[in-house]
Amino acid sequence: MRTRALRIAKHALVTWERSGNRDLIAAACPEARALGIVPGMTLAKARVLVRGLDVRPADRGGDAAWLDRLGLFAARRWTPRAAVSGPDGLWLDLTGVAHLFGGEEVLCRRILAFCRRLGFTARIAVAGSLGAAHALARFGGRPLLLCPEGSEADLLAPMPLAALRLEEEVLSAAHRLGLERIGELVAMPRAPLQRRFGETLLLRLDQALGRAPEPFEPIVPEEPPAVLLRFLEPIASAEAIAEASGEAVRRLVPLLTEAGLGVRRLVLLCERVDNAVQPVLVSLARATRDGAHLHKLLCAKIETIEPGFGIERLRLVAARVEPLAAQPIEGELAGQRPAPDLATLVDRLAARLGTRRVHRLGAVESDLPERSVRAVGPLDAPESWPHWPRPVRLLHPPEPVDKVMAPLPDGPPRRFVWRGRRYEVAAADGPERLYGEWWRHEREQAAVRDYFQVEDESGARFWLFRRGDGEDPATGDLGWHMHGLFA
Repeated sequence: MRTRALRIAKHALVTWERSGNRDLIAAACPEARALGIVPGMTLAKARVLVRGLDVRPADRGGDAAWLDRLGLFAARRWTPRAAVSGPDGLWLDLTGVAHLFGGEEVLCRRILAFCRRLGFTARIAVAGSLGAAHALARFGGRPLLLCPEGSEADLLAPMPLAALRLEEEVLSAAHRLGLERIGELVAMPRAPLQRRFGETLLLRLDQALGRAPEPFEPIVPEEPPAVLLRFLEPIASAEAIAEASGEAVRRLVPLLTEAGLGVRRLVLLCERVDNAVQPVLVSLARATRDGAHLHKLLCAKIETIEPGFGIERLRLVAARVEPLAAQPIEGELAGQRPAPDLATLVDRLAARLGTRRVHRLGAVESDLPERSVRAVGPLDAPESWPHWPRPVRLLHPPEPVDKVMAPLPDGPPRRFVWRGRRYEVAAADGPERLYGEWWRHEREQAAVRDYFQVEDESGARFWLFRRGDGEDPATGDLGWHMHGLFA
């Protein structure tokens, strides 16, 4: 009698991509790997082996963009020589920079902690050559592996030939001859290997062992457009600072125009005679290179500058830029009325009130009200709102309500006390039952909330909820909370 074991996945996630006529696994999370699913396996076989897989299409473009951003961050924070290594890694040249962070091991652990905060699992290997570091990081089996100087051959010997970054044809030919490990290649004569496999195999082997150089092209962070003004005499009055900032803007705009860029974040650095720096930050809702508008935003924040004994240098930096091409002009000639442009108004409000206080609200797919709303940019298009009624104002966090009289299990409150005031309920509607999001937190697996819309005798309307369904103690402690106010 033959039986088949079927494994069920609860939280296993894999991505797939099309290769020829087959759908192959591109990446698998640790839970999926523990169930025997590895990259390169066909998607059909993975679904046969494990039921309930979370299967999503691979986004190679998104992965490459994220690696470019991480490499740019590394070039600015850790080492000036950083480059992308394949579709899933980075090369970092630690020569001359490791001692600034307390040594190679301290720096590597810092990088691992940084990746962990981003939600990614990383492995780091430090070796004397790029090829050895590439092999040890992917086939070493440890999160951090420091190769002693001159020990590359010993550590690489038990690893498979795939660690040498060889092409599939070379690997297949080597496997047919019984070659599986790097150590077997090192022990063989070089002449027969070159006649059989060409120069690629020996070159990769020499690069991994440090016998042949392997240059790489590092990522070079681009300097943001900037203008520097030096003064013969220090300036201190608001009028002089406004005139100097206007001159800096007039010099910056041609640089942006030539590069086809628009400003999203502008930084004005005022360097005083005592070497102190007074920064002024201006954020814009939409990319622009309108010099008059930028000057007005800078002048609105001159009052925050403390010139001290005078400012001797002024530097204007376009800290964040975006491509800005020509745009069609809407108008009566096009057969449509132009829509009002709110970007200028939004920028002025943000300059006065702060960027955190100027935003719109967008909907988020969540059953819990406090997670269903998020702040978006003032000019961004928010997601569509749900159809069921929700209060105009949500309290965060919900405030406890005392002395509630309500019949169990589903009765609305008859009276309650909130913020020291007693309310008598004249009308009520509910309950609307919401369940906890168990996939976020285990404690919400059995959580239940019953929401009620109530109106007191004066006509004020409130949104209250009770924790628990009134029958099972595991669903909640039956405590009441005020969560929102209707108009």
